[in-house]
Amino acid sequence: MVEQVDTGQAELVPDPDRAGSWTLLLDGAPQSHVDLTDPTHLEFEYVRRLAAAVDLIAPAGEPLRVLHLGGGALTLPRYVSATRPGSTQRVSEVDGALVELVRRALPWPSDARLRVRVQDARAVLASTRDASFDVVVADVFAGARTPAHLTSVEYAAEVARVLRPAGWYLANLADGPPLRHARGQVATVRSVLPQACLVGDAAVLRGRRYGNLVLVAGRTTPPVPELTRRAAGDWFPGRVVAGDELERFAGGAQVVRDADATGSDPPPPGLFSVRR
Repeated sequence: MVEQVDTGQAELVPDPDRAGSWTLLLDGAPQSHVDLTDPTHLEFEYVRRLAAAVDLIAPAGEPLRVLHLGGGALTLPRYVSATRPGSTQRVSEVDGALVELVRRALPWPSDARLRVRVQDARAVLASTRDASFDVVVADVFAGARTPAHLTSVEYAAEVARVLRPAGWYLANLADGPPLRHARGQVATVRSVLPQACLVGDAAVLRGRRYGNLVLVAGRTTPPVPELTRRAAGDWFPGRVVAGDELERFAGGAQVVRDADATGSDPPPPGLFSVRR
């Protein structure tokens, strides 16, 4: 199924290995994978790492208030609904036509506590009350790049404002050598949410290839030992960088401000040319 949406060409591709599962691509770049029969099945490794953080920041099954910046096919909101029943979730997605496509073709279970809003992520933050969410998840891409206005310290300060004192910011950072974007985001986010760690594939963390890194940041110490065990036991084992090692990773990167913000680096040509 191929449809033109507001931000590009969306394609829904059935997963040949899992009945009832679909991959959403936008302009050829994979955006989401959804198993309609099992919302706890997470195909993309970075989504499993986001989910691991959600699993570990509060006792199992405890409802959370979660704000998702970026919707896609709502993979993580479906997961939270299944693993933490009673959670209140808000999803912001700038592409209204994409929301309608997903609603029609990959419908999510009816849940009054899960609401999807068609609006820019920064605008949603601006209209959100102080200390109103336990978790803010950022997974926003335009043309396979994180938009510039979602990379600055002014943006990060808005995230910090809407988080409860013990809340957490979880961000999907896509980057490759020399990791300019990821290093800058670690420095920028830690300037307002100082306790942080980074989870990812060792080769990506070392700047050897393009890939996804998950940033976990808040005002209290993140669950590094537990995240380390989860990452090491994944289908594609990963590492957790924290403490002095995270300081070295940031490498003196400058805090990004609105006035000089740029989008993340694009993926290398041909990266998504072979579909699974």
